[in-house]
Amino acid sequence: MELQQLRCFIAAADEFHFGKAAQRLDMLPSSLGRHIKQLEDDLGTRLISRTTRSVTLTEDGIVFLEEARRLLAHADRLAAKMRAESRDRGATLRIGSIDSAAAGLIPQLIHDFRGRAPHVGIELLEDKSVRLLPKLLSGRLDLVFIRPPANPSRRLDFFFLLYESAVVALPIRHRFADRSELVLADLVDEPLIVPDRHSRPHSHDLTVKLFNEAGLTPRISQIAEEKQTIIGLVAAELGAAIVPRWTSRLSNAGVKFVRLTTNSTMGRLPLSAAWARGSRDGVRDQMLDMIRENLSIYSANS
Repeated sequence: MELQQLRCFIAAADEFHFGKAAQRLDMLPSSLGRHIKQLEDDLGTRLISRTTRSVTLTEDGIVFLEEARRLLAHADRLAAKMRAESRDRGATLRIGSIDSAAAGLIPQLIHDFRGRAPHVGIELLEDKSVRLLPKLLSGRLDLVFIRPPANPSRRLDFFFLLYESAVVALPIRHRFADRSELVLADLVDEPLIVPDRHSRPHSHDLTVKLFNEAGLTPRISQIAEEKQTIIGLVAAELGAAIVPRWTSRLSNAGVKFVRLTTNSTMGRLPLSAAWARGSRDGVRDQMLDMIRENLSIYSANS
């Protein structure tokens, strides 16, 4: 009796149709039928009665079905456990992260995870959400930390982590640089530097939608892609920028960061973890468990 024979029998019993069962297992109906016939020969009894239109279980088939489910479930759990233990001994976890998480969440997360799983190697790729998601879907990454898309793929699972608040980056000699906080009305006449919407939709909308929701029009003077470039342009006194709070960690003596006060939810940027739905990965799940346990700490530090 082989595991593949059990899978074929259970699929046929679930679908009541050899063709549908074979399609579910990505095999030919004739091959599925041979596996079931071999199982019946090994057991010395008929399990299935098959006609041209339907599949029904015999009395022995009904009794054997529940045992077959238990046997297969136990075998799958055992295999998953062995794979996880093997991976733990010499694994590499491939993580993708947007710049925001890479600057705030990721350093502390990797530090903590190495204490829990010291034999696991970490490969870290920093990129934009729109570039990380295809790599996750293709299996080139195991876990990503991104801005969640408006229309997420059904092939992915997401776990919301936190919202980042916004601050205003100003040239150090700007008239508002000594303020402790600003509101949108203060920025109506200011030239603003914003990211390109195609590559950074959340960061772009952080500025544009905030103004639109308040019935105001932003005065966009420059488009730039990278946060470091935006901060450099601010330092050169080419404009101000509304940026995520983590950006204040970028060192530039010519820039002052001031809190932006707003009642709008548009003033917060979401950060989520994402992974392939239905995939089994003990190391990845161990990291996710650790994030869930310590999320309040990571949120406070991000």
